Amino acid sequence: MAATPPPNPAQNAARDPDVADRLAELRGPIPARHHDARTIAALTANPGCARRSVLDAAGVDKRALAERIGFGPRFGQSPFAISRGNAFEKLVKSDGGVTLLRLLCDELGLEVQEAAQNPDAKPALGDQWVDLGAGEREDRYRRTRDLVAASAREPGTGPVLADHPMLRLEVGGRAAYVEPDLVAFRARPRVPGTEVHAYGVTESAAEPAAPWRWYLAEIKSFAMIDGRADPVKVAEAATQSAVYVLAFQALLSGLGLPPGLVATDVVLVCPKDFSNAPTAALVDVRRQLAAVRRQLDRLPRIGTLLDGLDSGLSFDLSTDEDGEPLQGAAQLGKAVAAIEARYAPECISRCDMAFYCRDEARATGSTEVLGRSIRDALGGVAAMRDVLALSGREDCGSDAERGVRVEVDVDTDIDIDGAVNRDLDFAEAARLLSVARRARLEALAEAELRHREREAAA
Repeated sequence: MAATPPPNPAQNAARDPDVADRLAELRGPIPARHHDARTIAALTANPGCARRSVLDAAGVDKRALAERIGFGPRFGQSPFAISRGNAFEKLVKSDGGVTLLRLLCDELGLEVQEAAQNPDAKPALGDQWVDLGAGEREDRYRRTRDLVAASAREPGTGPVLADHPMLRLEVGGRAAYVEPDLVAFRARPRVPGTEVHAYGVTESAAEPAAPWRWYLAEIKSFAMIDGRADPVKVAEAATQSAVYVLAFQALLSGLGLPPGLVATDVVLVCPKDFSNAPTAALVDVRRQLAAVRRQLDRLPRIGTLLDGLDSGLSFDLSTDEDGEPLQGAAQLGKAVAAIEARYAPECISRCDMAFYCRDEARATGSTEVLGRSIRDALGGVAAMRDVLALSGREDCGSDAERGVRVEVDVDTDIDIDGAVNRDLDFAEAARLLSVARRARLEALAEAELRHREREAAA
């Protein structure tokens, strides 16, 4: 096995005790809520939101915080859906991995290395099925890493399947732990023309075999009917699985192994048709993997965000002996408002703080409530009053209030040290808004004229 690479400075920064102490002060004595694949996937969907970055890094319960300040979320996964998901996962794993191994080998056409050496069907996999779901997160991560390292050193040994392995990923300068439902140790697509046994294959010399890789599996309770599932739910599962793949790649890199040894085709296990019988499909998550990696790289460092906050800021949700909150709604609301947010309508289904941020954006007349595409098309015009003013409908105030200059000629193409770049964008937005307003007025005038002509003819 390759030598272990030198320590990663970014990982060392993620464990900075000063940053950890500051985050603990923000959270208060309440136990921290940790990142998981769902929150990371949601976080990367809006990497420019400093508010969510800080609250998630500090482990603040955003739902409880939103409820405390009067903007509790009106959405969430139903208890029935959670119970059904847990029951289906328990059903799939109830036979010690035999069902999962059958899905990998028979339905997906994968060859599992260790299973190929013993193709006889067995009631259970015994020591070839490893449960990593018990214990502290760091201990589970070390056990997962040791199993992967041992399997890499001595291919053909170790477990076939591992239940709930623990992986680690850096998010905004902090270490986050994620756990996929399953990992298959060393599998590959079956060579065409090979003889199929119960849980393995007999090698064929007709074609070269594909390389061995680790495969991650995700178990979901939404149905796969006639081989197809809800595309929205599949996309969400793919993004969540991409977080797992990225974390597994980080694990392999830390062991000095090529990240490409983990497959980018994730095994998705769902109920088949209208039954509880499981079926499986391979989902290519390369696109989601690239998006998650890019967004995580764009996330601001938590230490940098903390440097811009007041020292006394706190999101302490604890209560006194009588059950009364130590911090009132007004004090918590002031603390939330002190951190800049970047609201988008998509946040409503992804973030517990979305209703507060939407109300804040509406109160300030922010163009963010119109959606990202419209906001970006406005070329940096942040306030609705400026949008209306630029279209010629009302006065938008002084240049100092807007923080930009509007006297720049739209035909100017000279860039002096980049000083006029923002002005050019603003001027272009003003020109387009003016054109759009004229077009709208002309359309309304024409519609009014035709309406009068019809009334006269009648």
